[in-house]
Amino acid sequence: MWPTRLAEGPLALRPLRRRDGAEWSAVRARNAAWLAPWEATVPGGARSVLTFGGYVRELNRQARSGASRPWVIELYGRIVGQVTVTAITHGSLSSAAIGYWISRDVAGRGLMPLAVAMAVDDCFSSIGLHRIEINIRPENGPSLRVVEKLGLRDEGVRKAYLHIQGAWADHRTFALTTEEVPRGLLERARALPHDLG
Repeated sequence: MWPTRLAEGPLALRPLRRRDGAEWSAVRARNAAWLAPWEATVPGGARSVLTFGGYVRELNRQARSGASRPWVIELYGRIVGQVTVTAITHGSLSSAAIGYWISRDVAGRGLMPLAVAMAVDDCFSSIGLHRIEINIRPENGPSLRVVEKLGLRDEGVRKAYLHIQGAWADHRTFALTTEEVPRGLLERARALPHDLG
């Protein structure tokens, strides 16, 4: 069911709203150089022409159709990042992928492992998925630490998996099934050091 809001103390995942435009855009602008090495691009340089309102409508359309679960990450009511579940597939695959970004000023405080764990548990418990994967560039140390802390299984390298900054980039795939966390991934994440202050 969408919209869905998840919370762990002052950390919350919630749908992006049209009125978030100025704040979301400011966070993205402040973090442009920090995020650029990891951001997907489109071959041939085609760029989206969606307005922010159009972007929000498209995210919500995909969420209502069951194809994705796109959340902004809030800390004490302030947008600090985003976590998005994509490629939701039911049936014999029953799987999805998670992508995320966080503002540099709060990176390294253990917030992203908590946010990812919240999203994974929602996928397993609320929508009944069996497997979640996260694909990360081998050079992306901060993201690799997130999956390492959460104990996701390294499934190897996917060659030329995703288009990043104008070229096809290799990614390492990490995954988790519901049987591996019978009491939820959030329980594991809560045991990790984090600073919600």
